[in-house]
Amino acid sequence: MTGEILEKLQEITPEEQRILSGEKTIEKEIYMEENSNVIDATKLLEAGKLIQVRTHTRFIHFPEHTHNYVEMIYMCSGSTHHVINGEDVILKQGELLILNQNAVQEIYPAGEGDVAVNFIILPEFFDYGLKMMETEENQLRDFIVDCLRGENHSAGYLHFKVAEVLPVQNLLENLIWTIVNKQPNKRSINQATMGLLFLQLMNHMDKMETDAASEQQKFIIQVLSYVEEHYKSGELTELAEELHFDIYWLSKEIKKRTGKTYTDLIQAKRLSQAAYLLRTTAMNVMDISMAVGYDNISYFHRIFQKKYGMTPRRYRISE
Repeated sequence: MTGEILEKLQEITPEEQRILSGEKTIEKEIYMEENSNVIDATKLLEAGKLIQVRTHTRFIHFPEHTHNYVEMIYMCSGSTHHVINGEDVILKQGELLILNQNAVQEIYPAGEGDVAVNFIILPEFFDYGLKMMETEENQLRDFIVDCLRGENHSAGYLHFKVAEVLPVQNLLENLIWTIVNKQPNKRSINQATMGLLFLQLMNHMDKMETDAASEQQKFIIQVLSYVEEHYKSGELTELAEELHFDIYWLSKEIKKRTGKTYTDLIQAKRLSQAAYLLRTTAMNVMDISMAVGYDNISYFHRIFQKKYGMTPRRYRISE
């Protein structure tokens, strides 16, 4: 992270100064109503805002609580120890943690060098980013949809160990900088940046951990992560070998657990990627067809039109 931003985030806040002077518990009125353990967005967000950032308050224990907003925590330096839905989560420098509204969180005291940024986000802020993610099967997309609905069917939290992924680090720093410095047009900039962040995270689902730990959910994550990384040429036989499953059993289980065949999943990802390339690049249609795994341009035209209701060229100019 840029030294200038980190130096600003490391400053001792008035709240932290009171803690260092002898306060033993959090000041509840800053975060929640007196008889509640729900941290309230209205206490942390300026009126009319959908997103805000604040540094995590160090030097003190935060007892179990939930939020009535989506919380995203980015670890700028050091580490923090969380207990989320009963599971220990150590968030290290460069890592990202996203919690939905129903996740029960406890946080152990952090030291002076443990600098984390909390994003306080109202679910409707994600509308734009969700559109950028298309409609393909993906654990991150399911999580965001659950957040918008106020549900937690997919997971209570997502922990992305992405410290070495430079595009993710750059996008998070951009978000922090834009909000902290009150950049003009920041809502549009931040919603677009969040969408790009989601797209980057979708490319690194193998670096994600979650409390959605049932065998069925683990299986689906493994399959979808493989499709995400190998959609151009990945074969079911290769996936079966990687997961050490019988190919016929694997084929049936994918259909049973996702409602789609392996071919359906691959095709959905290829077409989604093709649509993205049509919107964001000047590549010609034949090159895009080849890039996503279709050698037969006529077949690509036919299935693209079936999904989107128009030819690739018409799709490009309609955006």
